[in-house]
Amino acid sequence: MTTGDLISLAWGAATTVALSLASILLGAPLGLAMALVRWARLPGLRQLVIVVVSLMRATPAVTSMLLVFFVLPTVGVPVDPVPAALITLSLNTAAFNSEIWRAALDEFPRDQVDAAKAIGMRASQRLYHIVLPQALHASLPALVSEMTLLIKASPAMAVVGVVDITRAAVRIGAETYEPLPPFLLAFFFYTAFVFVFVRLQQMIERRHRRETFAT
Repeated sequence: MTTGDLISLAWGAATTVALSLASILLGAPLGLAMALVRWARLPGLRQLVIVVVSLMRATPAVTSMLLVFFVLPTVGVPVDPVPAALITLSLNTAAFNSEIWRAALDEFPRDQVDAAKAIGMRASQRLYHIVLPQALHASLPALVSEMTLLIKASPAMAVVGVVDITRAAVRIGAETYEPLPPFLLAFFFYTAFVFVFVRLQQMIERRHRRETFAT
């Protein structure tokens, strides 16, 4: 492998990290919004969210990526590979985040909401000061775990031409006829990224246990 090959892999790693983090930042609040729609039992919207979440969870990331990339232009919305990857990964993680948030919200004791209503707190105050802090506390470990799954699903972006780690490794292997070295480096990059999220999850879980025991 040449220096240029290493630089290509490094750029692929940077692309993977950038798009994955951007998808997490977009997908987490979108997933929360969809979970809140279901939790509030809003008619019409609730059924729509259920359908969207079910479809995204049932469809492989590669298939969703190709659908976004090829279907949107047919309805007059041209989309480049990077935006297509960002849209797909964001929707994918939002669907799974929605289920995580929904589980936390369903377990939230509604008597606390009723008590807040009794003392005159507005809906927005109840949401931001009572519901969301406790739901976030309960959901964090699962949310971090979903982030690691998104990293492992990110190679799907290669099918639309985004040069991520996997696509860079494939290209280098094809050019050098030595696929093992680039894929070993790709393995190292993915392992390092996932390790960071796993460590973050472990830290959150330890903190959660300490806070639970303290109370």
